[in-house]
Amino acid sequence: MSTFTSQDGTQIYYKDWGTGKPILFSHGWPLDADMWDSQMKFLAEHGYRAIAFDRRGFGRSDQPWQGYDYDTFAEDLHGLITHLDLNEITLVGFSMGGGDVSRYISRYGTERVSGLVLLGAVTPIFFKTDDHPLGVEKSVIDGIKDGLRKDRAQFISDFTTPFYGTNQGITVSAGVLTQTLNIALLASLKATIDCVTAFSETDFRDDMAKIDVPTLVIHGTRDQVVPFEATSKLAASMIANAELKTYEGAPHGFAQTHQQQLNNDLLAFIKTLY
Repeated sequence: MSTFTSQDGTQIYYKDWGTGKPILFSHGWPLDADMWDSQMKFLAEHGYRAIAFDRRGFGRSDQPWQGYDYDTFAEDLHGLITHLDLNEITLVGFSMGGGDVSRYISRYGTERVSGLVLLGAVTPIFFKTDDHPLGVEKSVIDGIKDGLRKDRAQFISDFTTPFYGTNQGITVSAGVLTQTLNIALLASLKATIDCVTAFSETDFRDDMAKIDVPTLVIHGTRDQVVPFEATSKLAASMIANAELKTYEGAPHGFAQTHQQQLNNDLLAFIKTLY
């Protein structure tokens, strides 16, 4: 397998398809790099180099006990970019992965980055605070953690319903639901729970101000997992040169349910950068 060693000795798995300008994908919770297969194949076939990695604790990467915070995730991303000596990158982050790529830019700048894509991302802030009343209540986040501790497999199986919007008339195959559960269960329980804390409690509002490359923000109008008004709508208003697109009727998992629409929008955006 293709791996590199992070700053604390963790082995991080990545896949690297095609040649050309690099498009680097950061996956959502509780998935891994395989969620990007459709996008990676499509872009590699259109002359780009598509790269995706398994976040520490997930997929084929090591499962250390610690390091499930966004400063460490950004360091891991920096390690991969340095390992592959990538330049003129388009960074793509979905859901909690939007935090990875945003924190990377905040910490390491955009010398190697040409553009940014945030897809259903938790940025700039997911949780409810006094100055962010649209965020998600702490009781909801606590409920997710409790469900994972009691019966992770069943909780994730149930989670696919709002994730893909199957309770709102969207149809996905039994195979997709099985694959999603299989991917999620590759992760360590510790990483799965700790990452709920990370994506729900990290405030990325200061990171937004440091994004100085063209940015595409996409969100589904029927996302039941990451509320649009509290996240992408606000992020697009905070990032200079950001373009906001909404997918009418799309759920959180629109990389699967609206894959061709997303593939075409990614390609069109990338073509404007190079």
